[in-house]
Amino acid sequence: LIGRLMFELPEEMGLIAIAVRQTRGKGRGGNVWLSPVGCALSTLHITIPLHSNLGQRIPFIQHLVSLAVVESVRSIPGYEDIDLRVKWPNDIYYSDLMKLGGVLVNSTLIETTFHILVGLGFNVNNSNPTICINDLITKFNKEEGTKLKPLTTDCLIARTVTVLERLIDIFQEKGPNGVLPRYYKYWVHSGKQVRLHNEEGPIAWIVGIDDYGFLQVHEEGKGVESVHPDGNSFDMLRNLIVPK
Repeated sequence: LIGRLMFELPEEMGLIAIAVRQTRGKGRGGNVWLSPVGCALSTLHITIPLHSNLGQRIPFIQHLVSLAVVESVRSIPGYEDIDLRVKWPNDIYYSDLMKLGGVLVNSTLIETTFHILVGLGFNVNNSNPTICINDLITKFNKEEGTKLKPLTTDCLIARTVTVLERLIDIFQEKGPNGVLPRYYKYWVHSGKQVRLHNEEGPIAWIVGIDDYGFLQVHEEGKGVESVHPDGNSFDMLRNLIVPK
């Protein structure tokens, strides 16, 4: 629907589709994304000039969206310590334990403008199939003796889009260094050790993200190398970076 409409509307007009439930949700690499009621589901259309900071580093879009979801919760007064985090390249996690959301980005370059479709799904009020944001809030209330209210999908979609607009503006003005400190604050990988390729592969340490949004790893004796997100996946269960 959005793919058909996005070229027919004025550039200055924003466009988002929101679903209460999906029956054919998609993930990266052809994976199926389960989308029950209680999941925040949307597809957002944004345009990025090719000759801009973000246009020259388009893989960063997925990182900005993931960060926007986390900040949509953790920027609310009282909710700063809800343990919602980002996982490279496009997932939203509870701590480093369990996935509760993901981002799928498709881009089309027309002349000098990127038309970006951001597919977004994250669990807000559905405990299945994994865990949801309101579960984390309930857990936090029990542990800390607080009375934080549960959040709604509508509220968090609206807050995510608002935060994303601000992050894009900051990135366009200051480049990667304008947003990376905020990204690292919430990501799950700091100082983590991984093996490359397979379980017997060489050991490397995750360093950060380079100027184009690719993961940087340090392999002893080889220095720092970048890992392209389209060609690799990060298997947190086995602590591997593996070719897809």
